[in-house]
Amino acid sequence: MKVYISADIEGITGVTSWSETDKGNADHSSLVKQMEEEVNAACRGALKAGAEEILIKDAHDSGRNIDPAVLPRNTKLIRGWSGHPFSMVQELDESFDALMFIGYHSRSGSGANPLSHTMNAHAINYIKINGTYASEFLIHAYAAATVDVPVVFVSGDKGLCEEINKFNENISTFAVKEGVGNSTIGINSNLAAQLTEEKVEEALKGNLSLCKIKLPDSFEVEISYVNHIKAYKASFYPGVKQISPTNIVYKSRSYFDVLCMISFLV
Repeated sequence: MKVYISADIEGITGVTSWSETDKGNADHSSLVKQMEEEVNAACRGALKAGAEEILIKDAHDSGRNIDPAVLPRNTKLIRGWSGHPFSMVQELDESFDALMFIGYHSRSGSGANPLSHTMNAHAINYIKINGTYASEFLIHAYAAATVDVPVVFVSGDKGLCEEINKFNENISTFAVKEGVGNSTIGINSNLAAQLTEEKVEEALKGNLSLCKIKLPDSFEVEISYVNHIKAYKASFYPGVKQISPTNIVYKSRSYFDVLCMISFLV
């Protein structure tokens, strides 16, 4: 079995403030250790379920948060950003049996996490795909669908888990925290790792085909920018139409083309 893990930090238990997510700040170090613990736990669960290869994408900010030395020997870690449109699932292809998201968070505009955002926390009000507010999970779950890889497990905040349960109830989810206003209520750090390991093993031993996601036949993507200048500039991208001072729309039948557009405009 070959497994892919994409890891973010805003959905890790205990992480509450933007300063805790920034590699340059002192309070980042203790929280990134918890990120490493939850990723490690997912690896242990995958190995118990029979995984022979595990590829991990450090998908937060600079992509240089996880220390490779703390990971199991039979894993590979992607650090930094290649620029490929698959972004947070870079190098995912048809050879993988399963995809998992660790430490993911609610979409921009959601009140489920004080760190809720979609792709660019400072520039984007929201992204909609076919009228649905898109989280980073949804954007990359659709990317997985283009290469026929099922999403089997997601950990993160309660709001995201509830969104995923409505999207596909067969995907195993684990809420390690809940956002209340500008605060979070997180479970014990050791318990988060323990249960992640157990739930990942269980998920990978299940019927993975039930976790596959069907792509829509076509896509209409709306991006709302904080700054109207960005919307104006984005309007010159081929196929983009500006519909308000801050909003643009892009339509395509190819999701890879959608990912390319997001890569350039977000």
